[in-house]
Amino acid sequence: MQRRTLINTALATMAGLSTLTAFAQGNWPTGKPITYLVPFAAGGTTDVLGRLIGQKLGTALGTTIIIDNKPGAGGSVGSEVGSRAAPDGYTLVGGTVSSHAINVSLYPKIGYDPIKSFAPVTLIGTNPLVLVVNQASPYKTLKDVLEASKGKSGGLSSASAGTGTSQHLSLELLAFRSGVKFTHVPYKGSGPAIQDVIGGQVDMMFDTSVVAAPHVQSGKLRAIAVTSASRLASMPDVPTVAESGLPGLANFEVLSWQAIFAPAGTPALMVDRLHKEIGRILAEPEMQGKLKGFGMEPANMTTAQIAAFQRAEVAKWAQVIKAANIKAE
Repeated sequence: MQRRTLINTALATMAGLSTLTAFAQGNWPTGKPITYLVPFAAGGTTDVLGRLIGQKLGTALGTTIIIDNKPGAGGSVGSEVGSRAAPDGYTLVGGTVSSHAINVSLYPKIGYDPIKSFAPVTLIGTNPLVLVVNQASPYKTLKDVLEASKGKSGGLSSASAGTGTSQHLSLELLAFRSGVKFTHVPYKGSGPAIQDVIGGQVDMMFDTSVVAAPHVQSGKLRAIAVTSASRLASMPDVPTVAESGLPGLANFEVLSWQAIFAPAGTPALMVDRLHKEIGRILAEPEMQGKLKGFGMEPANMTTAQIAAFQRAEVAKWAQVIKAANIKAE
């Protein structure tokens, strides 16, 4: 009996390895789709990128990619769901600087560890944020914005994709460094937030160029400043925050980033296959053009490099949150 058990165990192990090898080289099993969890509302950066990549990835793997939006708590709600999913290669999570670097220091309990609960698959790219106002707004420069906020009770209102997101922290860092107060208005995603800036219900917003640029180009929004160290090639006329020359804003820089993760424990062969396939998709001239058109700087990191990058980001934002005394709302 003992010998039979050992033989059966060995056969099962060999069958499992054979299946994984097949997954790594051919199609994912047909009939079972891959769920791509987007922890933000439809229309935001993570959602836009997930749909662009998901369509091509499904074709490459011979299966269907289903985008599942689960917004809330700056990306924490959907990310927690992803962290608890079976590590079988059928769940991907669209991770961001918020959900996978910031929130762990901002919220007392988020239900997952941004590093230990996930296996990094791909770093899609990085991009700065753009401070935008309604086209009809009287504010044309960052100086105008700061002076107007000083003169208004509670300061100007500023939307974000949620408490603790890069949009929120950009605002808090601006307030901390300039000494000017603002009123933060959190939403469940960039899509509804930026619509209220366009509609005039909120004074302004920091958002990624993925979401903001089309509205700036259409004339619905006016770009005031970008949070990168240098100007964006896609918005050469928009100055950086640091270029304002205002007190406390030298070396001001905030970069958002987008990545894809799988639940921790997902077999390395499957993670490697996903990394390679998504890497091929992102390397396509069409995708490179779209990323750069969004103002994103495409990334090219190994999974080990992504893990090291993420650890550094978690440490950096922990320092910023502590220095600015930012609290989750």
